[in-house]
Amino acid sequence: MNQLDRCDEAARAWVTDAVARVEADANRSADTHLLPFPLPPEWGIDLYLKDESVHPTGSLKHRLARSLFLYALCNGWVGPDTTIVEASSGSTAVSEAYFARMLGLPFVAVMPASTSPEKIELIEFYGARCHLVQDPAAAVVEARWLADDLGGHFMDQFTYAERATDWRGNNNIAESIFEQLALERHPVPAWVVVGAGTGGTSATIGRYVRYRRHRTKVCVVDPENSAFFPAWECGDWSVRSPHGSRIEGIGRPGVEASFLPSVVDRMVRVPDAASVAATRTASGLLGRRVGGSTGTNLWGAFGLIAQLRAAGEAGSVVTLLCDSGERYRHTYFADDWVRGQGLDLAPYLSTIDGFLTTGTWREHQ
Repeated sequence: MNQLDRCDEAARAWVTDAVARVEADANRSADTHLLPFPLPPEWGIDLYLKDESVHPTGSLKHRLARSLFLYALCNGWVGPDTTIVEASSGSTAVSEAYFARMLGLPFVAVMPASTSPEKIELIEFYGARCHLVQDPAAAVVEARWLADDLGGHFMDQFTYAERATDWRGNNNIAESIFEQLALERHPVPAWVVVGAGTGGTSATIGRYVRYRRHRTKVCVVDPENSAFFPAWECGDWSVRSPHGSRIEGIGRPGVEASFLPSVVDRMVRVPDAASVAATRTASGLLGRRVGGSTGTNLWGAFGLIAQLRAAGEAGSVVTLLCDSGERYRHTYFADDWVRGQGLDLAPYLSTIDGFLTTGTWREHQ
């Protein structure tokens, strides 16, 4: 065996060990909980929150980061000396920093400067470096350049999210939801409501329900300043938004490669004030703070439930509790921040209160 062969064998052994470490993380992590949201039982409609905040890194993105690392390792893109670079609004970077530290790899997160201080602290806790950009739309380009400069690997969640995830099963989020609903009074949900950042979650769920031949429909909720909804509305997937999303983790300035509109049944544009209002209301009802994207999800779910009630239909709706609101103490839960953003929560809080009291929905534009 020559020196080159020995180097190749050592690198292959490292990858084998790295894959085993990442897989062991999945094996250690118990499945996330499916929490019932308090609605009057006489409505005949049940709402559930898939609580992704209980992952080791505290968010839905833990699943994505694990899949992206496995994908990159098995494709031969990452070795024992590779610097990992990612463009992220926060939670994906937290989760990828965790796996990078597990494997002893340097990690750089390219993020908007507006990312919450709590998320930046978490990323740095895992030994990673945060590279902040003023223009959120420039993060992906900056990450590509940085990866090239460092001779590293750009993980590129926005391209690889949908293909890195095993959507047919293997305890993905869709399979988990349906298994946990099996003993409920409405085991096959009428709707699953998710936001889109990469588009990977909606792609996974949309593919899975078709593969399993369920009647479940997928609704994607989209915040202000995101390109997904306007592109969907006009059928032009080149639409761009000049601004970044205030709801971290969802919304993008352009439609990403991982977003599959063909498996989405409905899209709903959610005002940021509505997302924050629903975030605060849900936190009070659940006795724990939830993040802003959970508020976006709930606003969409409430509207669908009111629609089901108006049609005299029973059933269930599932959405995601994406991460903890403790990551947003200085933003969504800070009145000064809300006022500084020019957000008026009052009309949206009124709509939510009316829904929770009567089951009817009064939409705001």
